[in-house]
Amino acid sequence: MKIPILILALCTTSLSVASAAQRYTAEKTSDHGVDIVRLTDSTGGVEVAIAPSVGNRLYEMKVHGKNVLNSASDDVVDFQKRIETGGIPFLAPWANRLGEQDFWANGKKYIFNMTLGNVRAPLPIHGLVRTSPFWEVTEVKADKQSAHITSRLRFWRYPDLMAQWPFAQEYEMTYQLSKGVLETRLVVTNLSADPMPIVLGFHPCFRIQDVDRDEWTATLAARQIAVGDNRVVATGELKPLDLPNPFPLKGQALDTGLTDLERDADGRAHFSIESGGKKVEVLFGPRYPAAEFFVPRLRNQSNAVSDSGAQTVCFEPMTGITNAVNLYHEGKYSGLQILAPGANWTESFWIRASGI
Repeated sequence: MKIPILILALCTTSLSVASAAQRYTAEKTSDHGVDIVRLTDSTGGVEVAIAPSVGNRLYEMKVHGKNVLNSASDDVVDFQKRIETGGIPFLAPWANRLGEQDFWANGKKYIFNMTLGNVRAPLPIHGLVRTSPFWEVTEVKADKQSAHITSRLRFWRYPDLMAQWPFAQEYEMTYQLSKGVLETRLVVTNLSADPMPIVLGFHPCFRIQDVDRDEWTATLAARQIAVGDNRVVATGELKPLDLPNPFPLKGQALDTGLTDLERDADGRAHFSIESGGKKVEVLFGPRYPAAEFFVPRLRNQSNAVSDSGAQTVCFEPMTGITNAVNLYHEGKYSGLQILAPGANWTESFWIRASGI
């Protein structure tokens, strides 16, 4: 029996729409008893996993089965053992290091209560929420265009957080997967009565799986280095970039601040690692004017592949150089971002891979 051409056309159209709708999925599930969310782009061959109860951490990004983020392994339990830099840690309300156990804002000095145990001593580093369990998932959704998860952290609700950084605020974070690209979008709302310094950032660490780091080359989208002291705390001095660019990573180890970023027509700064046609790239939006470039020391230079914890390079999006909040008070840094009472701050960075 012949099927009318019109009916065949309608069936074909329906199948095409259904297939397009299935490109993206967003799934709530669990791994070893930990609630996680998986976002998938089947056409792009990309899958990401997020653990909201562990600092809302996106802890893996697989591209055609290869994890382009540095994580302990592919399950959430082993990831938690490498909680320092596995995946994409969120560093807030300050990123990286402060020079002292205090900070200045609006002409006032705020001293940390080190007995609470939520500020790392002796040098305050990586903020207060890196592993916070206080994130609330507000939406998990997939459609024809993307898959995403949105979560919020109501900072103002928690006395131990407010005791250290006494600005009422909320964070809303969205991880969105679209066309093979991961966007991490952050919105900060200042709910306090005073202007609030924005000195936060992220600590993503990247890798090219199964390729030794000595074979990678990094591209740096910066013109200046933020000079640091012997504690890797910025001094406020800037100097021209004096690293080769592209930067061969063989035998290298460094931890340095970068600023005066080079940007494309959309205002995005491109950092990347590459080897043999395989490339992992991170793009900073305009409100991330600084980066920390971290190349960990390999513990076993003779057999670097076995040193999986150091087989990585970090390009860290930051709203200012390290210790920006205190350098601004000292008149040594003019780039501090300040959020007015009741205002919102928002920005994104993007990760994409090719040849993987």
